[in-house]
Amino acid sequence: MEIIRVWLQQVFADRQAVILAIFLALGTAVVLVMGQMLAPVIAGAVIAYLLEGLVRIFQRQGMPRFVAVIVVFLLFCAFVVILLFVLAPVLSRQLTQLVQQLPVILTQGQQALMRLPEAYPRFITEGQIADIMLMARTEISSLGQRVLTWSLSSVVGVITILVYLILVPLLAFFFLKDKDRIFGWYRVFLPDDYSLASEVWREVDHQTGNYIRGKFWEILIVWAVSFGSFAYLGLQFAMLLGFMVGISVIVPYIGAAIVTVPVAVIAFSQWGWGSEFMYLLAAYAVIQALDGNVLVPLLFSEAVDLHPIAIIMAVLVFGGLWGFWGVFFAIPLATLVQAVLKAWPRPHHHEAHQAPDVDHHSVEEYHDDGGDGGDQVHRAAG
Repeated sequence: MEIIRVWLQQVFADRQAVILAIFLALGTAVVLVMGQMLAPVIAGAVIAYLLEGLVRIFQRQGMPRFVAVIVVFLLFCAFVVILLFVLAPVLSRQLTQLVQQLPVILTQGQQALMRLPEAYPRFITEGQIADIMLMARTEISSLGQRVLTWSLSSVVGVITILVYLILVPLLAFFFLKDKDRIFGWYRVFLPDDYSLASEVWREVDHQTGNYIRGKFWEILIVWAVSFGSFAYLGLQFAMLLGFMVGISVIVPYIGAAIVTVPVAVIAFSQWGWGSEFMYLLAAYAVIQALDGNVLVPLLFSEAVDLHPIAIIMAVLVFGGLWGFWGVFFAIPLATLVQAVLKAWPRPHHHEAHQAPDVDHHSVEEYHDDGGDGGDQVHRAAG
């Protein structure tokens, strides 16, 4: 316990570190405890943050902020209307058709798998294939029942969606319009000196603002290009599959691998091992290559300096906590953690500034003697 106490004293020795820790604790507590109740407010704030980039672009062109906010908000409303009344019905219709065709796709898959025991009798048997197909049919039947149950009890869900469609855009508009007033009101409750928290926020805003807005445009571009390619090749459910490919860019490394399965399965059920199937896979591979090597460098002016292991861990942790939105904001949240760790005051830096003229021998004595050697360092410096 003494080790923990000393460590806590070192970590929170700086007043700015305590203020930053309080900010982080309060923010985390609000999201975890009241996140569901405040979901429309959080969604409105996130949308306003995404739209702020467009507002700044119009302001740099000489447009007054209020006029820029009105223009951007109208563009956002037009986008939502197109999404709800043009794209959503197409996606819904193709999803329904896909669910209806799943038994046929399963039958074709079973026929293809039944050839494996003949070619590789030592590794797989017909009984194993039958068990796999039975499990798949059971899961699909369970999925159909869940969809039916949701459709029968979705009145409350429809009302909730309607409330969100009214509240969230309204909140986003006021967040944009009254941004300065909201920040001014918020600063009243802050301590006089919160420079460390401001430093962390500036770094997070610098990196994640570019990332989130760039990711939004990446989703739209990859969705449109995938839909155009699939439709040109004559693939069924082109809009639905293009949408899935676009959404897959949210999760680096994992999303593309997962979406490859439905794209390949539907293409195989439609064409078999024909040339069209190979063309489709080649087009899909080209889209993924262009996305990673051309589109991402163009959209993201600042690279997010995170190791792939950190990205995957962030997706797993935040996705487990907050579902889809946790996955979407996994990298920005991981960037926040990284910014906090980089900006957090370190005790040994503080001590080094206190004793800049200490010779190497004294420093070695300090490290050898542990915490009690601090007095020796000060005496040597004196």
